[in-house]
Amino acid sequence: MTAPILVLATFCIVATAGQIASIAIALARFRRSRRDLAERGFHPVSVVRPLCGLDNYAADTLRSTFALAHPCYEILFCVAAAKDPVVPLIESLIAAHPNVHAKLLVGDDRVSGNPKLNNVVKGWHAAAHDWVVLADSNVLMPPDYISQLFASWRADTGLVASPPVGDRPANMWAELECAFLNTYQARWQYVIDSLGHGFAQGKTMLWRKAELDRAGGIEALGKEVAEDTAATKIVRGSGSRVRLVDRPFVQPLGRRSFAEVWHRQVRWARLRRASFLPYFLAEALAGGVLPMIAAAIVSNALDLPSALGAGVMGAIWYGAEMALAAGAGWHLPLLYPLYGVLRDLLLPVLFVSALGGSGFVWRGNAMQVERVRPRRMMAPMRPRVQEIARGGRRRMRAPRASVSND
Repeated sequence: MTAPILVLATFCIVATAGQIASIAIALARFRRSRRDLAERGFHPVSVVRPLCGLDNYAADTLRSTFALAHPCYEILFCVAAAKDPVVPLIESLIAAHPNVHAKLLVGDDRVSGNPKLNNVVKGWHAAAHDWVVLADSNVLMPPDYISQLFASWRADTGLVASPPVGDRPANMWAELECAFLNTYQARWQYVIDSLGHGFAQGKTMLWRKAELDRAGGIEALGKEVAEDTAATKIVRGSGSRVRLVDRPFVQPLGRRSFAEVWHRQVRWARLRRASFLPYFLAEALAGGVLPMIAAAIVSNALDLPSALGAGVMGAIWYGAEMALAAGAGWHLPLLYPLYGVLRDLLLPVLFVSALGGSGFVWRGNAMQVERVRPRRMMAPMRPRVQEIARGGRRRMRAPRASVSND
């Protein structure tokens, strides 16, 4: 066997071992005992949900906020514009659940170049409790959502987060997004977290309010273009750790276009490149396509069919990912290997696209991945508060708004 073939064979072995080990680590996390949920979960909590438009399955995800099995919590829905199409849905949900303390806050506090953060500010300042959960509108919350977050909190924790896991895909591009979110990105986030280097994810973040306030308050998350990147750096800078919840929460996807999936992945990749370059560079060797090509070359050198080597490698690679999805209870289509291969064929293109640009468009806002300095720092404005809780209603004036949420 020549030296180049030996190198390729070694690469196949190492890559396959890494793939299987990462899946084993992730499965171990998802199956970890949750016996301490009840012991850790009974703190009063403010749940802040930024809203912008009507996402797929919006009624399901937002309604789930009212069904949390938690003894004391409030809900603060935040919209930037009073005419946002999600407002009637929120009003109807609040009216239908008079036993849950919920408010709709309307207004746009321009504290940063991040529209989502600008929308969240008013909810943070209005929060009545010391513990605050920031949760995107498209997160589907299980009844024990808050208890699961507290179960991951330890003495050295500064933040508990959850990556999104795709569910309910309605077409092939949504299936592709599941392949990106679940068996690839969520898996590797849990591997990194298990090694003690967790990253915040803006989909769900549990904060102890006083700790972030000591770091400059919610406005400090505007130091980076992405609030989860800023959160990671703030927590690590304080000597604490970001931890992930043991089982990530799902995001129902519905229908997706290829453009939606691709632009979101490019945005995230450029943010990773700008904020955590060493981790991003490791993505150059990610995916199963390179190991399959290497296996085909090695097979040919051993006078075996190239297709045999590639096929065996693919079966091991994507079979292991299917085992992960099945073990975690995630969506698992019969055609998963097709979506996994398509994802991995796109990974090199995604890597080059992330290297070659800094701009992206988010909810109609042109943004850059370089660090963003706040345009104008100000004391938080008092937003119009629309409260429908226990039959009460109150309205106050507020500034006009622009855009928010993810």
